Amino acid sequence: MIQHDDWFMLLALLAAFAANEVWRSLGVVLSARLREDSALFAWVRMVATALVAGLVAKLVLSPTGAFGQAPLWLRLAAVGCGVAAYAAGRRSMALGVGVSAAALIAGMAWLGP
Repeated sequence: MIQHDDWFMLLALLAAFAANEVWRSLGVVLSARLREDSALFAWVRMVATALVAGLVAKLVLSPTGAFGQAPLWLRLAAVGCGVAAYAAGRRSMALGVGVSAAALIAGMAWLGP
């Protein structure tokens, strides 16, 4: 069995923190110069939205693991409930995701094992 030295673990933790903190700090410095209405910012927002939409589509249409046991109609209904809650809740992402998850869990509980 391999034993890890406490100092090695502390050094690894500090190195990981430093590597991430450099990029975080650089982002803070560079973001001060960005204008929210700039073309670059709009492009980044569109790319991020497209990535999220693609991930949701992949999870709904070809899920893996326990999520794949839910029938397609239930997964689509849960997404529909989430979108409706998002729209009704003044574009609250947390509300949309929460309602969608609750609908999926309730549907799976209703269907049974």
